[in-house]
Amino acid sequence: MTRTQKQAERSDEHSGNSAKQNGRGTASAVQSVDRAVSVLEILARHGEAGVTEIAEELDVHKSTAFRLLGVLENRGLVAQAKDRGKYYLGAGVLRLAGAAAVRLDISQEGVPVCRELADELGETVNIAVFDDDAAVNIMQARGTASVTAQNWLGRRTPLHATSSGKVLLAHLPPTLREGLLARSLPRFTERTITGATVLRGELEAVIEQGCGVTVEELELGLSAVAAPVRAHDGKVIAAISVSGPVYRMGPDRLPELIKRTVAAGAELSRRMGYGF
Repeated sequence: MTRTQKQAERSDEHSGNSAKQNGRGTASAVQSVDRAVSVLEILARHGEAGVTEIAEELDVHKSTAFRLLGVLENRGLVAQAKDRGKYYLGAGVLRLAGAAAVRLDISQEGVPVCRELADELGETVNIAVFDDDAAVNIMQARGTASVTAQNWLGRRTPLHATSSGKVLLAHLPPTLREGLLARSLPRFTERTITGATVLRGELEAVIEQGCGVTVEELELGLSAVAAPVRAHDGKVIAAISVSGPVYRMGPDRLPELIKRTVAAGAELSRRMGYGF
């Protein structure tokens, strides 16, 4: 065997070992995640449990159980009762559950509000929530005039070019909002706002007027108005919007559409506990 062949063989052997090591690492990481979830399930069942109890249920060494609990405690998912040394579910779990519950509650409470507004105005009504860097439509109702309208349900739409997106963007914490404004703002039509300075002014108007409006900023021929939906603590958790063709949502009709959309947002906010 030549020197070059030996070097290639050693290289192949090293690559094979690396792949095996990576495979073992991935399997170990998945196992750790599975065990961490199991710890949360154990605490959910028992209310509280000590390291020994958790280790026995997981069938692992106490040191492994202790490490898992340490990671979960650092993330606020479990807490320890100092007087008893036992662990219980932490506030972090409630925070995560609350975020999921908000979406579920909006989906339930939003049905009658969306349907009533769609029936009254004859246009498409959507409820959207903020998701990372977009507005995601989680509910839709169509009015009698929107039988051929496209389906927005589940679509991620740009924050800067939609009425719902502007409402959600306007009510984000300043640091998060500015981070999003610092990114490139894609142009969809000649009316799309792509400058951060101009958009900031638009967002200020959204807060002052209590609604967001777009006219052909996402698609030619499409207009929309949106209003905020608040949780019990006043935080804006969603936006309810009405969209339709420009010829049906012209300047003469916009004031009434805005008035009804804002009223629907207030009604859904009331259903979510705001104002009590």
